Order: sequence, then structure tokens, then C-alpha cells
Amino acid sequence: MRSLPRRDIILVLPADNGMQRIVVLNPKGGSGKTTIAINLASHFALQGERTVLIDHDPQASAARWVRKRQHTQAAIHLIAAFERDARVTRSFQMRIPDGAGRVIVDTPAALQPQEMPELTRAADRILVPVLPSDIDIQAASRCIQNLLLVAKVRREQHRLGIIANRVRRNTLIYQSLARFLASLDIPIVATLRDSQAYVRAVGLGLGLAEMKPYQVSSDLAEWRPLLEWLDAPRHGSAESASERRQDGIVGLAAANQRAAAAAAAAHPGSALNPNANPGAGRAGAASGDDPRGQGAEDQADPGVEGVAGVEGVEGVERDVDREADGADCGHELAAFTPAVRLA
Repeated sequence: MRSLPRRDIILVLPADNGMQRIVVLNPKGGSGKTTIAINLASHFALQGERTVLIDHDPQASAARWVRKRQHTQAAIHLIAAFERDARVTRSFQMRIPDGAGRVIVDTPAALQPQEMPELTRAADRILVPVLPSDIDIQAASRCIQNLLLVAKVRREQHRLGIIANRVRRNTLIYQSLARFLASLDIPIVATLRDSQAYVRAVGLGLGLAEMKPYQVSSDLAEWRPLLEWLDAPRHGSAESASERRQDGIVGLAAANQRAAAAAAAAHPGSALNPNANPGAGRAGAASGDDPRGQGAEDQADPGVEGVAGVEGVEGVERDVDREADGADCGHELAAFTPAVRLA
């Protein structure tokens, strides 16, 4: 008799060590993702937190910045995710060191929608920088739509924030950007001006917070709302990381039990149910207990077991997916429509 075909159910569990993962994401190149990522890393490292910077961008701008830093500066652990080393496994290359408090992820340009779920699934905060131009506004509109509908980032999770980047407040295009951002129902967590201080800092392997205060005081003031938002608890999410992890483990165990029960119910006398009475199928059919009114086990098709098993597992996976998502794509699309029209 053939064994039950099985597909592995991969469940991503949140970390339970107090670590915060911040993903800076916008498929549009030149939006300032790397500048924001390295300045966040510099700030947290300067505060004494063990900071990790993951660079997914093949241009390696963040990696070059980290490697330019002196050993006397606040340490930042670099993971060059764009590199492939045949001598080590991918999981070993991407491992987060013990005791890490903040992990900042710098994503590449031209990121495809189907790649977003993997990058954002474990993110505590997702930052989308947007520049004040028609092209960037349209690109941001598509990016946010994909985050809501493809990556399933729900507004009520309060982990998605917008950064208005390199703005000049007295321009008409900034006013257009402000109207677009106001239509999204997503918080604008920072408005950063176009400043040469960022260029000077990057050239020295520094972050803005490591520059002389009198040179960058105005720029640092613009970062305070963003830093406060990052440190604030996520409203509407009463579960702790350990609770979400335990829920995930319990949900996976229940899913496996339901799959096994469904397969055993379909074949009460087969090897899928070793404790069953071999004559139970015939007795049930004869007594009327079998709702199908037939002794299916007597005339079992050799191929039925595999088909029923696959359908049982797929049904469980669909249930798990629906429970995990908890969001109606149609609702999100309707809520996002004003932003798409504006863009």
C-alpha cells in the first residue's frame, strides 16, 4: 500500500528575544532607502544597542559604508545578503548574531511584488521612503498597493510607515506629495529635507547622529518623530512575540491533527488509521452508520488513498492561510483606491 503523499507546511514564527526588525523598502531606485537604513543603524549603534545591517542591494552601498567605518566607531554587524559564498550555507550566511537588538534591512531596487512577502513577513516596522516627484509618487502608489494586497500588510497592524524624503517644503510638488500621502490612511512618520549633511556623513563612513551637533541639529530634529514611532508599541496588537509564537506552534499542530484525522476518516481500515478495527468499514456500512451508505473500504481503489490525503492536507493549508491572513483583499483594494487615482 502506498504511503500518504505529503507536502511540508512551512510556518514562519516570530522571534522571541526582543529584537526589532526594520525593513526599508521601495522598488523605485534612488528613493533614499540606503541613506535611511545606514542612519538608523548608526543611531541605534550609538545608543549602545547591538545593531545588524542587512544589505540586499547588489550595488552594495550600505556594505561599503559599513566597511569604511573605523574600529573606534560604534560597531555595526554587516550581513551582505547580495553575496553568495559557496563555502557556507545560505542560512549560516544570513544568521543574526545573539543579542541583536535592532536589525535594519536595506532592500534592492526593482523588487518584484512576489518577493515582498518574504522580506516583510517577519518585519516589525516597514518604512517606505517617497520622493516629491510625479514618477516617485506613482511608483510609491504601486509599492503600497503591493504591500497591502500581495504582502498582506494590514493597516491595523501599525507596522507600515511613510517617509517623505528629500523634500523642499515651499514647492508645488511637495504639496502634491503631501496630498497623496494624506490619502493613504498610513502614517507619515518623518519628513526629511534635502540636505548635504547626508552626503558628507556617508563619505566619512558616519551617520547623521555621529556628526558634530551644530552641523546637523536641524536634520536630527526631523528624525525624532521617526525614532519615536519605531520605539512606540504597536497599537492594536495586544499579543506579545512569545504569544504569537505559541499560537503558531499550536496552529501547526492542530493543522497536522486535522490532516491526519481527515485522511484516517477517509480510510478507517487502512494503514492511515492503525488503531482502527479492520471490519469497522463493513460494519458501519451494514448498520447504516456510514453516511455514504456503502462499504467503501471493501472496494478501495489503490489510487484513492493518495488523492484523499493530498486533498486533506491542501484543505488544511487553505484554512491556515485564511486564518493567518485575516484580511479581505477586496476591502484593502477599495480602501486604497483614492491613492491609486491620485497617482
